[in-house]
Formats: sequence, structure tokens, C-alpha cells
Amino acid sequence: MRCCFVAANIILDKERISLGYYALADGIKMNTQKTSKKKSLMILLALILMISIIPMTGCGGAEEEAAPAELTGWEYIQDKGELIVGLDDSFAPMGFRDESGNLVGFDVDMANAVGEILGVTVTFQPIDWDSKQLELDSKRIDCIWNGLSVTPERLESMSMSKMYLNNCNIVMAFNPEVVVKTEADLANYKIGTQADSSAVTVMQASENYDLYSANVSEYRTFDEAILDMEAGRVDCIVVDQVLGEYKNSKMDNRLITCDFNFGDDFFAIGCRKADTTLTDKLNEALQTLIDDGTAAEISNAWFGKDIVMLKGYDE
Repeated sequence: MRCCFVAANIILDKERISLGYYALADGIKMNTQKTSKKKSLMILLALILMISIIPMTGCGGAEEEAAPAELTGWEYIQDKGELIVGLDDSFAPMGFRDESGNLVGFDVDMANAVGEILGVTVTFQPIDWDSKQLELDSKRIDCIWNGLSVTPERLESMSMSKMYLNNCNIVMAFNPEVVVKTEADLANYKIGTQADSSAVTVMQASENYDLYSANVSEYRTFDEAILDMEAGRVDCIVVDQVLGEYKNSKMDNRLITCDFNFGDDFFAIGCRKADTTLTDKLNEALQTLIDDGTAAEISNAWFGKDIVMLKGYDE
């Protein structure tokens, strides 16, 4: 619109010049005594010069360049050739550091295998587990893959992969006199667990939580909770089964598992809510690992059995 306006002004100005020129010419012929021909020509040249320097801003292109389309979740990963996985690097056996400080674990092996299928480099980024949603939304990481439990809240805030493993939260203790056959029995003991873990989620979601909530102490890691239990400051822990059993295998099986547990706790990969195309690619790659036997090999290496599954939310 601005370009057309300027062009219209130029046309009008040219018409004015033309009129001025003919009027000037007539004036020269009719009244050479009052105005010299030389002076008239100088005025005419000045008018032409004014037109020639009229700004042409806005006429450089008929249309402004369109903004590039925003990349989808998978296109974004393809473009940079890297998938950044956020994890708690103390959650054995899913993702943790070995004695040499290397990141190892079931989820680490699975993520690396998926990266090979997708043709991208997988980079692991340890995060503050309490801030995982912020880390994801700020694009510091591309997904959360570290024993992430499926909850209604996470299904609302994230695009989650299909469930690939069924875990549950159990009660473990060093002292065989700790007897927990029902959830109500927890009221008799001091309980340790990790802050913002699935154990906290299932306890707080229970209608019986008020019976023992005052007895619950939250720690930065499960390792700290286990140390306090060993020191007698808490009587038992509520912990992910995969973690509790793995820790117990490294402690000469000194922990006992109580009869009561909190039921199913499915794990999935969490992506940004809008990154559904990335989630689809992860699901496809997971299915490939199951079909070719790679997932079973990884599971047997960490759990001694194949516990990998791939289940949708409507199945």
C-alpha cells in the first residue's frame, strides 16, 4: 500500500511538472521581458531534480518475505542431529553413574539404541528432577527418559510415548520386624522416600495418605533415604521396585520387601506437549527394538528378564 501511495505521488508530481513546463514555456514565449529563458530552464531542472530524489522506500519488493515455518518436534531434532535426554543420574538401574563416573543404565542403553535407529546423536543431560518440566519447556532438553511415571498431570503437560515398562512402588526395610501388609500399617513407621518421585505421587494420591503423611520424610535421592534407614532415622522406604531391587542386589540382599505395594506404575518418555511428531518417532523406534530383540537383550542385562512392553493409553 505504501509503495502504491508513493508511486501515485510520483505520477502526480510528474503531471505537475509537465503542466509547469508548458506553462513555463508559454510564459517564456509571452513574456520574455520579465523572465529570461535561462532562468526558466533552471527552475524546470530544479523541479525534475526534486522528483528524482523522492524516496522509494517500501517499493523494493512487492511482497515481504514470509517467515519460515516453525519446525515440528521431529524436524527440530533432525535439523540439529541431536536428541538431548534429561535424566536423574542417580536413578539405578534406569540411568546412573558407575564407579568410573560414566552414565549407564537400562534407559541409557535403550535411548542410545533408539538414537541409532533414528540416525541422531543422543546426549544425556543430568537435571534437577524437581525442575524437569521447566527443563523440557525451556528446550534445554528434548525429552525426559529416566523411569518417568505416567500420571494424569504429565499426560496433560507433556506428549508422552507409549508405556514401555511396568513398575510398582514397594515398601522395603532392613529390619524384619517392620511388617506392612496393608497401607494402613505404614502409620506405625517412619518412612523415607525421594522428593518428587513416583513414590511420593502414589502416596499423596491415596485416600489413606492422611493416616501416615506426618511420618513421611522426603530426601534428595533414594540413596540418602537408604542411608538414613540404615542409620535408624527412618524404618522403611517407599521406592520404585526396579530401583529397590537393583539396590538390594548390590547390598547382599539385606533389604526385605514388605507384602504391601501401591500397584502398577508405568514408565514412558516425556516430550514437549507440541512435539507429537517426535513422540511418534520414538514409539516407532521402540517397536523396532522390541521386534528385533534388542529391547529383550537390554532388559535381560539389567533385570535378568524381559520386562519391556509397548502399550498405548487406549489399550
